[in-house]
Order: sequence, then structure tokens, then C-alpha cells
Amino acid sequence: MTRTGTGTGTGTGTGTGTGTEAEAWRRVAPEGRRFLRGRRIALARLAAWSLLESAHTFLGGYGVARALDDGFLAGRTGTGLAWLAAAAAGALLGGFALRGVFAGLADLVEPLRDGLVRRAVRQALDRAVADPVRAADAGAVSRLTQQTEMARDSFAGLVLTVRSLVFTAVGAFAGMAALAPVLLLIVLPPLLLGVAAFLATLRPMAAVQRRSLDTDEALADRLGELGEGLRDVVACGGRTAARARVEPLIAGQERLARGLARWAALRTLALGTAGRLPVVALLVAAPWLLAHGITAGTLAGGLTYLVQALLPALNSAMAALGSAGTRLLVVLERFCDPAPPQTPDGPDTAVGRAEPQPADHAVPPAAAAAELRGVTFAYGRGAAPVLDALDLVVRPGEHLAVVGPSGIGKSTLTALLAGMLAPDAGTVLVAGSAARRTPDARGPDPRRTLLPQQAYVFTGTVRENLTHLSLLAPDPHDPRSGDARLRRAVAVLGLDGLVERLGGLDAEVRPRLLSRGESQHLALAAAYLSPAPLLLLDEATCHLDPRTEERAERALAARPGTLVVVAHRVSSAARADRVLVLDGTRAVCGTHAELPARSALYRDLVGKWNAAADG
Repeated sequence: MTRTGTGTGTGTGTGTGTGTEAEAWRRVAPEGRRFLRGRRIALARLAAWSLLESAHTFLGGYGVARALDDGFLAGRTGTGLAWLAAAAAGALLGGFALRGVFAGLADLVEPLRDGLVRRAVRQALDRAVADPVRAADAGAVSRLTQQTEMARDSFAGLVLTVRSLVFTAVGAFAGMAALAPVLLLIVLPPLLLGVAAFLATLRPMAAVQRRSLDTDEALADRLGELGEGLRDVVACGGRTAARARVEPLIAGQERLARGLARWAALRTLALGTAGRLPVVALLVAAPWLLAHGITAGTLAGGLTYLVQALLPALNSAMAALGSAGTRLLVVLERFCDPAPPQTPDGPDTAVGRAEPQPADHAVPPAAAAAELRGVTFAYGRGAAPVLDALDLVVRPGEHLAVVGPSGIGKSTLTALLAGMLAPDAGTVLVAGSAARRTPDARGPDPRRTLLPQQAYVFTGTVRENLTHLSLLAPDPHDPRSGDARLRRAVAVLGLDGLVERLGGLDAEVRPRLLSRGESQHLALAAAYLSPAPLLLLDEATCHLDPRTEERAERALAARPGTLVVVAHRVSSAARADRVLVLDGTRAVCGTHAELPARSALYRDLVGKWNAAADG
């Protein structure tokens, strides 16, 4: 039995962030290692250019020290100038190496961004397939645009600055060791103290950053929902309630921004400790160093390493880790695939009472192409059911037409059979198993093919548009190996003229240049070639003329498998083996010849259809 009803469903998306940074790292680190392992050549090239750049750092301080001690202070001006020239040559060498560094950086950064874009699209499609009735995932737009670019820029800045610090430190420490190892004993303790203080701020900053992104996505989803229903909100006087749903998220974002600012202030203090204390320590120790044989040139060289090389690189790296590093960890976590959910045993998530079938319709469950047992479905809580305790068995090889007034539940029925909707009660089976697949299922369902009213035609060749639902993968040695079956399908469905006008099977299809009827015709041919044993046509022939529709339906009914058609013409219902009438109070199923006597609604529909045909 069915009843008509209307309703709406909404949902909000939430971020995929986990509770702690340790959990985030455990999720991100394995994929990060796989990404880097696959780009060892790019990493080696980047390291080689960076090592060459570190020669500039070494020559900078060492050249100053030698210019003073062996040149100017010793009265040999030419020697001093020569050492300064060597330091200048090192700067030119560093500039040359920097070109190679940026080229190597691009080999790492761009593949990361491309991979994240592909993953964002795949995850959005998987979510849409898993839960089609859920509100549009506005958070996916944020991941596809803002967050992918955020990850790209953060990763580029992080690699560039950390690489610079590592190889600058190699050059600077090597230079200090070459001049006087005691310099390292004075510089390293305050340097490490500042770094430790800075690292202590990373975890709380990452937590605040994660909550900020969660709130941002939730706000985007909430605004997307309100935007879709804005007219209803205004008409029903719901502005206050709508505002109450948005304002807490905006206030939360404000609080999180203030929290980030406070941690940024602490990070600045840590940066000052790491960036200034080593210089102060070296200056305070200068008298003692000079008294113990350290030359003025060596002291000047050490200060050069600190002020011009090491400390600027350290400040840049710490700033990048504090902002880009935590942001990158949080963003990448959102692109990690969720763990497969634990699903309960059983053929379907909804269980309901299955009323017995009439004797003339009794079919063993294993022999049913599709079956609905006591299925009830409504669009939203409190809404009247669109389908109410519906029982239906579709036999293998059967041609079933579904008819009824607009909005009665015909498309809902096909969506349930296609697994796009889950019943509120009852069970939906296709080929003896649950119609709705588990969330971790990938790829199209080989058991059925659904053609909606809006035909799916894409930019590509005619061949690709005809074979994307089938197993006719082109042989690389013979791309035309499936032409015989393709041409047979074209002939059976009467597509010869359209294919010839488009330029043949290898001609490009431009969807905008096709009429709606031509698009439906191509989609029907793709369905004909599909190996799926169950075809569901939801008003998929409504833009075809009656003769073309009849030819297509007869061809689809003749192929191996079962055909379920939402009919909009009496001729379509008359061609079916059985007709299911959804009339809002009860469902009646029978042949076209017997239904006028059993269903007043079907009798009226046939009369209207015949009158329209006569007119």
C-alpha cells in the first residue's frame, strides 16, 4: 500500500578531523611516506641543489673571517679583498643553485596538489553515491578549492624553509667548526632552548587550527542549506530561527581566531628566544674568547654565520612550522580516507514486516530480479510516507511499467531499487541481496543500471558515450574490436542517422549541441550495451517521439535481463508484461488488459492518455 506525501531532508557536514595531533599524525604519516617514496628522484635533485647552495653559507662566514685575519688586520689588503671576492662568488653560486631548488620544489608540490584535487572529487562522489538524499556537501567545495590550495602553499613553504634551515645549518656549523669549534658550544644551547619553546606551541596551535577548519566547513554547510531554502525561510517567518543556527558558528570562529592570535604571540616569543639569544651569548662571551686566542676575524665570522645565515633561516623555518606546518597537518588529515565502518550483518539496514504475496505472484526469493518487502519511505521525519508497506516482486526477464500521477512515488521506487535511497522500514532486494550497498563499496553496481530523465551525455567520442556502462574496454592492439556489437546496438535502437550526423563512432559529442531527445537516445543505447541484468528507466524516454520510444523499449525488453520503466504514455504501459499502479492509497499490479477493471485510477489514466492521443 502507498500513500502520497511531501517532505524535505537536510543534513550538515562535519570535518573528518580526529581528536588529537597524535591521531592526525598516525593518519597522515603513512600516506606522506608513500608520497615521498614515490618521488625519490625529485627529493635527490632538490637535496643536490640545496647542498650546492650551502656552499654559499660556508663561504660567507669563512670568507669574512679570513679576510680580516689574513688580510685587512694583517695589512694585506689584496688578500682581504680576494677572500671577500670568494664570499661574493659563493653568493652567485647560491643564486644559481636556488633556480634548481625551485625547479625541484615544483616536482614535489604540483603532484601533491593534483593528487588532493583528485581525492577531493573522489570523496565527494563517494559521499554522494553513498547518501544521495543528504544535503549538498558544501564542505567538499572548501576542500576542492580553499583547502587544496592551502595544502599546496603550506607544503611548498614548509619544504622550502625547512630545506633552507637544514642545509644552511650544515654550511654554518661546518664553517664554525672550521674556524673554532668552541663557537658551537656557545651558540647551540640558547638556540636549542628557543627551538624547544617553539615546538611546545605546535600541538595546541594544531588543535585550534583543526577546530577552526571544522567550524569553517560546518558554517559552509549550514549556509548552503539556508541558501537552498531561503525563500521558504522568509515566507514562513523563520529568519530568527535561521539566524540562531548560524550565529553560534560565527561566534565560534571568532573565538578560535582569538585563540590562534594568543598562540601566535607565544610563538613570536619563542622565535625571539631562538633568534636573539645566540647573538647575545656570542657577544657576551667575546672578551673571554679573545682572551683565549680566538681572533677578531673568527669572532666576526661566527657573527656572520648567525646574523646573515643561520638565524634568518631558523626564524623562517620556525614560522613556517608554526603556521604552515600545523595547517598542513590539519588539512591533509581531512583528505585521508575514513576507516571502513562496521556494518551489522544482514541484507539491509532497514527491517520491516513483509506481507505475503498473492498466490499468483508468488516467486521464490532466489528467482526474483528485484523485491520489495513491506517497504515504507518518507522524505523526512513527520512527513507522510510516499510508499507505505509496499510489497512487490519483479521476475527475471520481466518488463514492468510503473504508472501514477506526478509526485506519487514512481521515482522514489526506482531510487530504492537503484540503492540511492534506504527504506524507513522493510527490505529492498536486487538479485537476492540488499539493494543498497555498503558505504565502502567502490565503482558502479554491476547488478543494475538506472537511467533518469536527464540523460547523462558527456564530452567524448560517440563510442565512449555508448560504452561507458558496458564491459567493451577497447583492445589496445585493436581499438575497433567491439565495433560489431556497437553497430548492432546502433541499428537495433535506430541511432544510425544520429551517429552518421555526428560523424561516426569516433566523432566527438558536444552535449550542448544535442537535443534532449538525442541525449536520451544515446543514453538508451548505452543502457542497451550494459551487462547489468536490471535496467531502471525513470522517465528516460519522455523526450522521444512515440515511435522512437517504442523501438527503444522493445529493444531493451528483448535484451537479456529485466526492465522496469516509469511510463508516461499508455502505449508504454501496454507493451509491458505487467503494470504497477501507484494511486496514493494502494498499489495495484496486473496486466494492461485487466487493470482497467481493477483500478479506477488506471482506468482514468488510460482515458486521459487515449484522449490526448486522439486530440
